[in-house]
Amino acid sequence: MNEQKLYDVIIIGGGPIGLACGIEAKKAGLNYLIIEKGCLVNSLYHYPLNMTFFSTSDRLEIGNVPFISHGAKPNRFEALEYYRRVAMSWDLKLKLYEKVTSVSRSGQYHFVATAKGSYKTKAVVLALGFYDLPYLLNVPGEDLPKVRHYYDEPHPYFGQKIVVVGAANSAVDVALETYRKGADVTMVIRENGIRESVKYWVKPDIENRIAEGSIKAFFYSQILRITDTSVEIKTPEGTKVIENDFVLAMTGYQPPFEFLTSIGIEF
Repeated sequence: MNEQKLYDVIIIGGGPIGLACGIEAKKAGLNYLIIEKGCLVNSLYHYPLNMTFFSTSDRLEIGNVPFISHGAKPNRFEALEYYRRVAMSWDLKLKLYEKVTSVSRSGQYHFVATAKGSYKTKAVVLALGFYDLPYLLNVPGEDLPKVRHYYDEPHPYFGQKIVVVGAANSAVDVALETYRKGADVTMVIRENGIRESVKYWVKPDIENRIAEGSIKAFFYSQILRITDTSVEIKTPEGTKVIENDFVLAMTGYQPPFEFLTSIGIEF
């Protein structure tokens, strides 16, 4: 327990931004602490295993620690290695696997309670990221085990009929990777096509696979219902029901407003 110790700043979140804040606090001579509910760069750890970043390694560098990657774009494995090296190089003060349960204020101080302790601080920095709260489809059957809002690798979907929801980078990467590992892939997309923001070296690939029919796509469409064996889709041509084994809803993530409210932070 740390009730009596006073920190200048407590940083909630141990991702790249949280680490960068910790580095700046250390450079300024502040007494700081980084608290993370999971492992170091927890959200990044839960990215797809074979993910390649959009940015080049130099744009991901923090704390003047060089980020050297083998390719033009670093991958998840290289990023995990890099941020471990950053944390060790700066000897950052970290509390990992310690979930924050509340933040309160009394007078000029904040009190941060966690599952393992309580901390007193002059200031709190929220570096929470967006990866913990996916946008839901809000359709019947979304709670089935076959529906997943996170993706790690393609192997489990070999020989399976899968529906990928979305038209941005995550959905496109999932569709292409699972297709090339033996899945029967159908994309369900609200818009009229793949988003312009999709990585420039990937966009022609997915559009060509759709054009040739290797990956099926329903545009201007949305899922209405999910069952154990099928997916019902609303399309411009009417409602269609297709056989299905898994739904991968790559619908993006939202700011953690509910979490912030739950720990006592009002807007």
